[in-house]
Amino acid sequence: MEPAEGQRPLIGIVSGQERDREGAARLVLPRAYASAVEMAGGAPVLIPLVEDTRLAESYLEALDGLLLAGGGDVDPARFGEDPSPHLGSVDPERDALELALARRALELDLPILGICRGMQVLNVAAGGSLYQDIGAQVPHPLQHRQSAPRWYPIHEVRLEPESLVGRILQVESVRVNSFHHQAVRTVAPPFRVAAKSKDAVVEAVESRAHAFAVGVQWHPECMVERYPVQRLLFTAFVKAARGARVRRAAPAETVRAATAPAARG
Repeated sequence: MEPAEGQRPLIGIVSGQERDREGAARLVLPRAYASAVEMAGGAPVLIPLVEDTRLAESYLEALDGLLLAGGGDVDPARFGEDPSPHLGSVDPERDALELALARRALELDLPILGICRGMQVLNVAAGGSLYQDIGAQVPHPLQHRQSAPRWYPIHEVRLEPESLVGRILQVESVRVNSFHHQAVRTVAPPFRVAAKSKDAVVEAVESRAHAFAVGVQWHPECMVERYPVQRLLFTAFVKAARGARVRRAAPAETVRAATAPAARG
């Protein structure tokens, strides 16, 4: 049974948090993420930060896709390192929840799109590591934290031949915006590099073992209004989530019939 006409796949987006002058924590999420998902045909759903990471299971049971958004630094303790003097702000609660969500989503083969920090979280969740600071650890780096408008593409990335991201964007290279100082260092299996910038910084990763598990280091949600090529990432992600929704809605008998070995004559 397919979802009802007009029923959009539910895309969970994890919120960040900040504190006001009185110290009260507020959930925050740039609207561009939700707008890009909506534009692509999905229904964005905010996942609030909670202390109990066991709730990740409940969230994912209700969702058709998971979007890991940008934000602050990932705590290097999460990938077995002590903090560098260049480490920025970290949020232990967000790290814990997002890593739990990412690991469980990978186990469930739920479609995942990681953006900037989200790509880094995805890689760490699978067992990879990060550069804590590109400027201190990468030889001859480009500017990866631009002062230009958020929608403006500041540098080029080259897409790997035959990569899923390359097939989605339908180009060999693309100019992107950039707002990060951490980056993927050791790529965790089953992920592979899908794009790099000219200074060899990893700009996209994708899983070889999942239907759709993709991370990009730039912020396509800020570019979709001006650059149609960036919309294709969200279109492909929402399409994968729609497929996941259809598979979950299928009667168990249909699933068993589709996956059963062929009878021998």
